[in-house]
Amino acid sequence: MKLQKSLLILFSIVCISNAWAQKEKRFKIHTVAFYNLENLFDTINDPLKFDEASPMMEMKANRSEVYKKKIKNMARVIANIGADKANNSPAVIGVCEIENRDVLEDLVNDPLLLGKDYGIIHYDGPDKRSIDVALLYQKALFKPIDSSSHELLIYDDVTRKRVYTRDQLLVSGKLDGDLIHILVNHWPSRSGGEARSRSKRVGAARLNKRLIDSLQSIDPYAKIFTMGDLNDDPTNESVKKVLKAEKDRNRVPFKGLYNPYEKMFTDKGWGTTAYRDALSLFDQIIMTKPLLDDDYSSFRFWKAGIYNPSFMFNKRGRWKGYPFRSFADGGFTGGFSDHFPVYVYLIKEVNER
Repeated sequence: MKLQKSLLILFSIVCISNAWAQKEKRFKIHTVAFYNLENLFDTINDPLKFDEASPMMEMKANRSEVYKKKIKNMARVIANIGADKANNSPAVIGVCEIENRDVLEDLVNDPLLLGKDYGIIHYDGPDKRSIDVALLYQKALFKPIDSSSHELLIYDDVTRKRVYTRDQLLVSGKLDGDLIHILVNHWPSRSGGEARSRSKRVGAARLNKRLIDSLQSIDPYAKIFTMGDLNDDPTNESVKKVLKAEKDRNRVPFKGLYNPYEKMFTDKGWGTTAYRDALSLFDQIIMTKPLLDDDYSSFRFWKAGIYNPSFMFNKRGRWKGYPFRSFADGGFTGGFSDHFPVYVYLIKEVNER
């Protein structure tokens, strides 16, 4: 009886000590995010680009007012992504469906984002509609070391003519002192149907995989994020067979990739965009194995999410529950985007002395 009592007391002391040690741990949190800004175009016709086909340029009146509202809507969303846990907007955020650097300058200078002092990494790409990708980063938190734009050479399966689409952006830099690499993507659309266009996205995935492999050949333990609007779900060939992204973080091999969005899609039925009465999860953030380690002396993956508060939903009608998009039926709806943003939290233990 005395032995049992002694063991119980010892167990209680150990539990209290462990709880106290756990309580004493402090973590720094940063948000890494991606957002399709749905046709963030300016109101000026560029004679060198096919921007007149954009919803903004197709409007016959009130372009300036619509543009200002569109910028403010995008800034409102970005300012709030991850803020509930990180108490800050994203440290870095990849964006797509932007026309040029000018619209990004207007975006980061909106009053809701101005105090964050976002820097911009953008290259003019070859997309025939003048749609580009870019990376925004808080200058106080992320220090770029290198950036490059990588051309995707793909051809139409029928005409064999080249399809001019978005480049893939690669940025390397230090997030609060930790070296990370970020690939920002906007893979070819499903225009003409999923089956006919599939090879284009497979080609995009192959380019993406080559870029990841090249980084891992230099450093097998590289912390790499590949993010974007992939125009494919987590279960499609481009993601599962080419990138070989795993659903289960415990099954990710060395130099492998983990996709936290596959479980959201297959197990929970969540999505980030909708088309013809069906939800798709085209927007994803995929990462390499070193971000999954349990050593929190440097930044590691904590959890992923889809940012979809009620103000970004349609409230009624046929599209109730779907993203409240900016443009429809040739006009501005007052909404945000036809995609919800995605994000991941990174955490690092803070040693207090």
